[in-house]
Amino acid sequence: MAKRVFDILPPEKLKEEALEKEKPKFKLPEIRLGKKLIFLPSIIFIVLISLFLLSFKFSKAEIKIWPETETPAFKTRLTAETKVENPDFKNNILPGKIFEIEKTFSEEFSSSGKSLKKAEGIIRLYNASTTKDETWLAGTRFVSSDGKLFKSKDKIFVPGAKIKNEKIVPSFVDVPVVAAEGGSDYNIGPSHFSILAFKGTPRYYKFYGESFQPMTGGGEVSQVKKEDLERAENILIEKAKGELKEILKKEIPSDFVFLADASEIKILDKFSLARPGEEIEKFNFQLRAKMSTISFKKEDSEKLVDELILSQIEKGKSIFKESLKMEYLPEIINFELGKINISLNFSVKIYPEIDSQSLKRALIGKSLAETKIFLENQPQIIRTEIHLFPFWLKNIPKDVEKIEIDYPIID
Repeated sequence: MAKRVFDILPPEKLKEEALEKEKPKFKLPEIRLGKKLIFLPSIIFIVLISLFLLSFKFSKAEIKIWPETETPAFKTRLTAETKVENPDFKNNILPGKIFEIEKTFSEEFSSSGKSLKKAEGIIRLYNASTTKDETWLAGTRFVSSDGKLFKSKDKIFVPGAKIKNEKIVPSFVDVPVVAAEGGSDYNIGPSHFSILAFKGTPRYYKFYGESFQPMTGGGEVSQVKKEDLERAENILIEKAKGELKEILKKEIPSDFVFLADASEIKILDKFSLARPGEEIEKFNFQLRAKMSTISFKKEDSEKLVDELILSQIEKGKSIFKESLKMEYLPEIINFELGKINISLNFSVKIYPEIDSQSLKRALIGKSLAETKIFLENQPQIIRTEIHLFPFWLKNIPKDVEKIEIDYPIID
């Protein structure tokens, strides 16, 4: 039979174990760092290293340079001819083209003249003198009871009086009359009239007139003057000049030079129903006009100017074409020959040429301060701007391909 073995602890050990079981159990919390926190320093380090390395790969310098400029003025003459097909820069001759436009202009104008219109009316002429028919001349004068003189407009056929019961029965005829003078004073009402030619004779009382309606139409009226017609024509000509120039400007292709002062206007027709002396307040005037001009291509004139400028400026200078200013002054225009002579004034900014590659090589590796000093000491440079990328770079890259020079900058 196998023996059983028991471990017997000393009394002190047993006591300690009992006390240990009676103590409350406290456990400190565990502090765990997440995986992101554990790797954050590593990520930041990698990013910084990457940026540092990329800054070398993608670094660049941008340099803007304003050169010293001058603006010389030039003057020459050129000729544009419609019979020429190709530019002759040696003789300053350019191909020309005639452009034409026609239009009719019409407008209403006011008469400036004034006249006194004569009053008119009807007088019934009575014959109590004779039984014979009579014919009186046109212009027979009638005087109203208040002294206003009127004249017959036509011949008067006066019928003879009738005899009835041994008494004379007056005959009568209606006579159109017009006042001897103009003015509203002759717009009189119904009145009695005597025949002026018979004054002092027995017939004066046997022939008499009477009106039953007022005389009308007398007074001031507008009248067309010769000067009104001339003024209307001149106004329409000026209107035609302005409008036809604007139409031509739009009709001519944009690549052609339009010279407003190199145009000619012709009046093809003019017409008005009004005549000098006509008593009307307003009248219409109409004319038809044609405008012609000789033009030439901008490209041809600019090439001509380029050659002239390059032939006169120093070597090592360049033209800033955006600054070119040209003034065309037409001198002689002959539309029959299709030819125009022009005085041409022009100016342009010129600047010194630089060797960008040599300048880039001279700036390689220089600090920002050294670069500024170097550029400012160049006699033909008046201003510069330098930008380095990324921003923390302090020196120009050592790779020429990473240096960009913007030249020239001309304000």
